Amino acid sequence: MKPVLQLDDVTFRRDGKQIIDGISLTVNEGEHWALLGPNGAGKSTLLGFCGAITFPSSGSVRVLGEQMGRTDLAVLRRSIGHVNPRHRLQHPRTVREVVLTGITGTNDLPLRWTATADELERADAMVETVGLTRIADSTWPTLSQGERGRTLIARALISGPRILLLDEPSTGLDVAAREQLLETVDSLGQAHPDVASILVTHHLEELPTTTTHALLIAEGRTVASGTALETVTTENVTAAFSHPVQVGYHDGRWSARAKATRMEV
Repeated sequence: MKPVLQLDDVTFRRDGKQIIDGISLTVNEGEHWALLGPNGAGKSTLLGFCGAITFPSSGSVRVLGEQMGRTDLAVLRRSIGHVNPRHRLQHPRTVREVVLTGITGTNDLPLRWTATADELERADAMVETVGLTRIADSTWPTLSQGERGRTLIARALISGPRILLLDEPSTGLDVAAREQLLETVDSLGQAHPDVASILVTHHLEELPTTTTHALLIAEGRTVASGTALETVTTENVTAAFSHPVQVGYHDGRWSARAKATRMEV
């Protein structure tokens, strides 16, 4: 398999505090990674390395074979799709228009920019991929959180990325909307088999069935890393979250609940 992302012993310090402390990670084409850990573990910082946005204090980051610090990052980022549920718009754009901003790489459509017929066709194809064709002309303020999440996935895919980063994409969703979004993520494996992905979350229930690998971190360090079934276990999750957690796995989905403890009489 061909690596699309390689982090080698990366560290990151901010204001004298060690945020990331010696993490290594290799992601290959077509792999779907989960990045798990409690709040403050360093997940967002690590995702910043993966997206060629944040430079490590030490160690090296290679994205699509290019080393950060030795390549044009603006060009590199065009091959990275980023799904951030906190995406903000200045104007009430339609679903189709939001998806088109994935081509320009901007939060809003640039002034005096007009999409070509081919770009409009690609946008409509992406909207169909995430199941939103019937509301393609609906504006952002009228969309539910789940519809916004699926719109942002289409936006990330339209530029033909080789890496897809999903930063807690289920944030703010109810159960039905979460399941619809996860079905959308699962379908991408068939539609885009070579695209690698990294999904950040701290809820095991938010892991898609297509998850192949996982990296568990705590306090900026690796707790466990490897194939999902071998990594997302009761022992490793308990260690990462510093709390006794019973991990379940059924029909391709994970669950977590507090371990029952016996009281001495």
